[in-house]
Amino acid sequence: MINFNYETDFILEDEAVYAGWLEKIIISENKVLGEIAYIFCDDEYLHNINMEYLQHDTLTDIISFDYTEGSVISGDIFISIERVKDNAIDFNTTFPAEIKRVMAHGILHYCGYKDKTESQSNIMRAKEEEKINMFHVEL
Repeated sequence: MINFNYETDFILEDEAVYAGWLEKIIISENKVLGEIAYIFCDDEYLHNINMEYLQHDTLTDIISFDYTEGSVISGDIFISIERVKDNAIDFNTTFPAEIKRVMAHGILHYCGYKDKTESQSNIMRAKEEEKINMFHVEL
């Protein structure tokens, strides 16, 4: 099950469409959907999590806590709407495209993809694009 939670004014339209798309991402990676919670928040909220749990004094667009067991994908994904908006401008893309990229990014980490090295980042970016393109399939 995928749940969407809001700690900011942002509301994801068409939650059922997004949930169906995210489940298709998981299935396309030969995984099974467990329990995933998306928590949409602001920079301050996510910065506090970053400091408390990761001891990182930086702003970020996403922090994910992975509870995956075997092939059952589960976890909590925190997304700063402020960072996503700024990144959309910085990356010369739209907010809807960037929010999909970040949402897919969290799932891809749970599926085993990393992004610490340049090679890993290149694979992650390609996977993000592949999964964003799946958004347009009939759900």
